[in-house]
Amino acid sequence: MIAKTPPPPYYAVIFSSIRTAGDNGYSEMAARMVELASLQDGFLGVESARNELGITVSYWTDLDAIRKWKENIEHTVAREKGRSDWYKSFKTRIAKVEKDYGFLKNEVD
Repeated sequence: MIAKTPPPPYYAVIFSSIRTAGDNGYSEMAARMVELASLQDGFLGVESARNELGITVSYWTDLDAIRKWKENIEHTVAREKGRSDWYKSFKTRIAKVEKDYGFLKNEVD
């Protein structure tokens, strides 16, 4: 699902990753992180896709909201588990969204 974001500016945290073999509790933790992030002040939405390369983009009102999310204790535990068990490699990028636009086709059943 495409996240419904407000008019810019806002921020995007882009997390790209390559997983290790096996689930090892990853799916459960990923679902918990989305649930927990959605309760954080400043959270706007999330989009995620995974094949060999996984990309998750979370949207935030400002850099302070992103910092507070990074400092969340459960999120810290998940990041540590990611380094030790779930990821071969990952990269996090933070970007300011200055413009967005889209398209929605109206389909009739």
